Amino acid sequence: FTMPQRRPRLAGGRVPKQRSGIRPFFASYLSLWLSLAFAAAIFSVGSAWAAARPFWELSRRPSTKGHNLHSIRGGSDNEGGSTNPGVAMSDKGEETPPQGLNGMDLIIDGWFHERGELWPGQAMSLQVKKVIDHHRSDFQDVLVFESANHGNVLVLDGVIQVTERDEFSYQEMIAHLPLYAHPDPKKVLVIGGGDGGVLREIARHPGVEEIVICEIDGDVIDVSKKYLPSLAKGYDDPRVTVHVMDGAKFMDENQDSFDVIITDSSDPIGPASVLFETPFYNAMHASIREGGIVCTQGECMWLHVDLIRPLVNAISKTYTNVGYAYTTIPTYPSGQIGFIIATKGRGACNEPARMPSEEVQKQLRYYTPELHRAAFVLPAFAKRAILGE
Repeated sequence: FTMPQRRPRLAGGRVPKQRSGIRPFFASYLSLWLSLAFAAAIFSVGSAWAAARPFWELSRRPSTKGHNLHSIRGGSDNEGGSTNPGVAMSDKGEETPPQGLNGMDLIIDGWFHERGELWPGQAMSLQVKKVIDHHRSDFQDVLVFESANHGNVLVLDGVIQVTERDEFSYQEMIAHLPLYAHPDPKKVLVIGGGDGGVLREIARHPGVEEIVICEIDGDVIDVSKKYLPSLAKGYDDPRVTVHVMDGAKFMDENQDSFDVIITDSSDPIGPASVLFETPFYNAMHASIREGGIVCTQGECMWLHVDLIRPLVNAISKTYTNVGYAYTTIPTYPSGQIGFIIATKGRGACNEPARMPSEEVQKQLRYYTPELHRAAFVLPAFAKRAILGE
């Protein structure tokens, strides 16, 4: 048995104080520092996830190409439509599950994000002020919104077709390159181009007597007349005749009929894919007169030389001359888009055969005779890749 030891006493019976030491102090400080560091790490991860989540969710959405597209309305801006964006409405007013791509899904945190299959690894975003119209036609998802800086924007199947801010550079060049290269065009056919912008530009040529447009999707015409009046005013010209039908079928029924054919198509996905195939170019060749010119949307030299070169090679066996020109337009992929211009029984279109009148030139915002010539001058890489020179 051992008696417990007593703490020593000082004079007067006072017990000396125990030394607290510095270890407990540093232990408490270290614990507090680790707690704060852990909390900061959790906050940083949470913030990063909040920023990345919209793009992660967008990348996870399945491809909708090939789906059957039915009539659909979404958003409170659509009179009589569902208040839930992207929810389909039946003829009886009952909500049905949406099918295919939903353009509203591409608007995240007030921004529309264009992420196309044909330009992987890059995207175009526009700030949205208000969704004006969203529905599904029989062929594609149709979205119109008012943007912060680019006016009203038309989007088909998630791809920007037109913005009011920069549309003129495309419309003027796809129309005036072939029209001013022709000495006397009388009858012009437009395939696609339902927004009416190409019609507006053709109407600037007083010598043209007849303008025919074949647009397969009548909904594009309707929304353009409502929400893109500066383009759709092309429909007001009395020389214009509208056919809502397949352009290839129309050309089969109208052989050797047109001086100029302009194909203003979407990208080669979905209903527009046939417009980038050799049979369609053969149909155009049969539908233009001797000395005629065809001009088609020709994709982007920075992204699609693998699509352009085989097509140019294939149609060169049929057409007298095949050339490639381009224009700049900020809201198209890589800020640039090209035109395939081919002739029947005549030479290249690099030089204009006619000039705009002084009055017309003052109305134009992009095309000039000098720019006509320059449009055919390609960068070295594109010249080699597309024309093999």
